[in-house]
This record gives sequence, structure tokens and C-alpha cells, in this order.
Amino acid sequence: MLDTRELGRRPGSQRTVTFPAEAPAELGIEILGVPEGSQIDFDLRLEAVMEGVLVTGTASADLVGECARCLEPIEDDVTIDIQELYLYGEPGDGDDEDDDVSRTEGDLVDLEPVLRDAVVLALPFQPLCQDDCPGLCTECGARLADDPGHRHDEPVDPRWATLGQLAATDED
Repeated sequence: MLDTRELGRRPGSQRTVTFPAEAPAELGIEILGVPEGSQIDFDLRLEAVMEGVLVTGTASADLVGECARCLEPIEDDVTIDIQELYLYGEPGDGDDEDDDVSRTEGDLVDLEPVLRDAVVLALPFQPLCQDDCPGLCTECGARLADDPGHRHDEPVDPRWATLGQLAATDED
């Protein structure tokens, strides 16, 4: 929650705020996200407008996760743009207003829903440890980046497997 009391409600007044905050739980996608409790750095401009408070700026955080192909750990950072209008008043005060709009709670604005949406949209659908990550071997699970010449013997056709067993017993 961010306090807008010092801003006032006079349209045109603005204030710049820079502050760190702790990351909430489950901020990101299943395999990549911002660790809970880690620091998020906000650099925001609050501007009073006729309808409410316009919040614009950036948020920066560290990311932790794993590669979608080879499951190696990934550490990265993300900087997201934030722009949200928080309307004054309670839901239902106006005609035909959407319930999904952001609203102030007294003199406070809740940045968490906007932050969640922005972080999830900024993350890659399938995060990779490197752009050309070859992934894992489909047969044995070996990491192909560590062993690029990784090969297996040609698989035996199951229809001929019994014949191979007979040949092995003849050699004994």
C-alpha cells in the first residue's frame, strides 16, 4: 500500500517516490518469478487528476527460476513499467462503472495487483538459460549442452527383439 495523502486531491499536483518493498508470495509464473520477501525497487510518479491518482513509473526485481528445456537454475532481473489510474471513491458510486478498475482505499493505493499483472506479462512464456539451449536427451535425460556429441545406439525394432535374444544365446 502506498500513501497518497501528501499528494492531495488537487488536479495537477504530483510527487515522485522511490522506495524498496518486499515481494509478495507467488509473484511470477510457475518456473520463473520473484522470490517471496526479496526486494523490489519502485521509482514512481504520483499525479492527482480529476478522477483519482495516476501512478506511473518502474519496478525492478531479481528473478529466480529454471530453464524450461534443461531445468538448469536461472537468475536474472526484470524492470517493468507501471501505469495505473486509481479512481477516488467506492465501487458503485458512478453509473455504468466497471468493477475491475483500481480504486483508492482512503488515501492508500494497492500496488500489488498491478505489479502482479505487469510482472507476469513481462516474463517469457518459456524461460531459457541461453537462447540456443538444446535441452535434455529424450532417452536418458542427459543435459545436451554439457555433452553436445551425446549419442545412443540405434534402437532395436521390438519386432526383431526376440531374434536378437536368440542370437545372443547362440554366441554363448
